[in-house]
Amino acid sequence: MTLPARQPNPPEPTAPVPLDPKRFRRTLGRFATGVTVVTAAQGEGVHGMTANAFMSVSLDPPLVAIAVDRRARMHALLDQQDRYGISVLARDQEAAARHFAGKPQPGYIPTFQWVEGIPLLDGAVAHLACDVWARVPAGDHTLFIGHVRWLNYWDREPLIFFGGDFRCLEVQFHDTSMWWW
Repeated sequence: MTLPARQPNPPEPTAPVPLDPKRFRRTLGRFATGVTVVTAAQGEGVHGMTANAFMSVSLDPPLVAIAVDRRARMHALLDQQDRYGISVLARDQEAAARHFAGKPQPGYIPTFQWVEGIPLLDGAVAHLACDVWARVPAGDHTLFIGHVRWLNYWDREPLIFFGGDFRCLEVQFHDTSMWWW
């Protein structure tokens, strides 16, 4: 979008707010995201991690990225191997999100589909099977950029994360021809 050359003076900026980690996290929590579980095979088992730090990177080649804390077990695992899966969670998979965030849920037993040796959580909205394309250090995290080798999706409602809690997508009735895409 191009703006006119002459604009009124913008309002004076407010004083900067001290950048403490809790405020930073709460502020970024105002950006609604989907919820994913990142999975990788570990011997005969599966290791998974809940993450909302996931994004598309490129269409050609097809690349996505996940941000993983350097202290996480998933970080050590992805440093040792070159494949991972992304399961975009459905609205009824909050127990899976909590389980893979390190909060075991009584009675919850995950089941997986396996695609090209990569475990993907059953019941998800979408699956992506990736090869690690690059590892990019980013502060206390590493961005694991994945080259998507296989993907699929289903018409299910997604689980959303906003303001530090899980939410469901509210259905909006509107003319989709009005959207920019």
